[in-house]
Amino acid sequence: MSALRLPLRPFGRARVPAPTAAESAAIDREAIDVVGVPQPVLMENAGRSAAQIVSHLFPRGTVVGVVGAGNNGGDALVALRTLAAWGRQVRAVLVADRPAPEVLLHGWDVPTVSDAELGDDPGRWAGVLAGAVVVVDGILGTGVRGAPRDRQARAIRAVNAAGRPVLAIDIPSGVNGDSGAVDGEAVQADVTVSFGGPKLGALLHPGRARVGRLVAVEIAFPPVEAGAASAEVVTPAWAHGHRPVRGPDTHKNAVGRLLVVAGKPGMAGAAVMATRAGLRSGAGLVQVCSAPENRTVLQAAVPEAIFVDAAAPDALEDALAQANAVAVGPGLGTDAWAEALLGRVLAPGSSGSGPGTVVDADGLNLLAAGRGPDIAAVGAARPLLLTPHPGEMSRLRGVDGQAIAADRPGTVRAAAEAWGCAVVLKGAPSLVAGSSGPLLVDAVGTSDLATAGMGDVLTGVCGGLMAQGLGPLEAGALGLHLTGRSAVLAGLGKALTPADVVDRLPEALAEEGAGETDLGLPFVVFDQDPAR
Repeated sequence: MSALRLPLRPFGRARVPAPTAAESAAIDREAIDVVGVPQPVLMENAGRSAAQIVSHLFPRGTVVGVVGAGNNGGDALVALRTLAAWGRQVRAVLVADRPAPEVLLHGWDVPTVSDAELGDDPGRWAGVLAGAVVVVDGILGTGVRGAPRDRQARAIRAVNAAGRPVLAIDIPSGVNGDSGAVDGEAVQADVTVSFGGPKLGALLHPGRARVGRLVAVEIAFPPVEAGAASAEVVTPAWAHGHRPVRGPDTHKNAVGRLLVVAGKPGMAGAAVMATRAGLRSGAGLVQVCSAPENRTVLQAAVPEAIFVDAAAPDALEDALAQANAVAVGPGLGTDAWAEALLGRVLAPGSSGSGPGTVVDADGLNLLAAGRGPDIAAVGAARPLLLTPHPGEMSRLRGVDGQAIAADRPGTVRAAAEAWGCAVVLKGAPSLVAGSSGPLLVDAVGTSDLATAGMGDVLTGVCGGLMAQGLGPLEAGALGLHLTGRSAVLAGLGKALTPADVVDRLPEALAEEGAGETDLGLPFVVFDQDPAR
């Protein structure tokens, strides 16, 4: 790998399911009861995989496991016993009433202390954990709901206070496996090793901030059938497989004609960003319809695009008739002029339908205020993608912002089903839902994108991808991936601007493969850096 090129993160196969806790349990039962994989085999594979990752990341020193009840604690014990068999010093702290002797230890001597012996004395806990090169968190599993009970909460506090690196089994104890919610105490992990695929709650904040590096491993589950997991991760391999491909013998009209409708008088900047992004996404021909006052700025900033005067009779309708896709909303305003323009864009074409359409920003604000056609009617007549941030979603759905934050997957799914279209709910991470099929979870977003104008870039990229033939769901997910990777490639941190993202789009589009991981273990299916 060249030192000048940033690694392609995350690593991930083309299809990486992200099941909820209940879906994970169902996948477990399917493997055991239908396929016939013995339950001890799954636990053995899980524990040994965790042990191998411990050995890779923390190759020397004592490993202490904090072990709870059930399968999660069992996985931790298998990991400790495996490490002991490989010659490592290990110790277990039991935070559960487990059988004695413990059959999972296979006769290996794993020094064990009960949490009852340590009691509420922080000094005793610190003494047991202090010598660890890494603490393995096996206290609670993915099926736990609500705040941990006193016994488990005490252990979690001790783990967090120890000041040692922490590797969590499947999900950090105290993090909800469905929503990422943290009710009460939760382990702050440096690494989380998840089995089969990352749990949906491990990808969602606030839980994501507790997960650290997120690694998912294969442990002998059968292939996860479509529908068995209601969410999937947008990985580099997924993105590479969904990019538009040009034939060697083609021309500008055959590779996508995009129309950008943006910019009220004095708001040319939003139109510039969306138009430049549409061009950089690979669209063959881009037109930009804006207020006549913006002509000079737009033609100087984006000379490659064809200017369409929004005030000229029939000019917009002629451009719409030529377009394969239209992106509408950035900097449009919400006055009567903008309302009329949006109505013209979303009106049925001569065939009763219209080009694939991305609606963002002021276009969404107008729709939320009832100053545009019914969204479901538009979605029934043409391919449609809406890209709201949580505030816009709150206005569009009439749902309180706190309710959206509490259930972002449910919110975006309900919106997509109600409107019959694809919806991007921006955030950390951004989520994409269609009227059917799995929720798609963006895996490359970064807080560096939290800058005004980034939504205009995303709108242009999604519009350009739809112009090249992608459906709204795929365009939304790939648009998020490309803008996120462009932000990483720019390497400017908080100084990042929308123009920097546009300039890096060619590099993001050129990336190939499943991404990169330094683990070198063939059973790793997903590897994501800590959230930033």
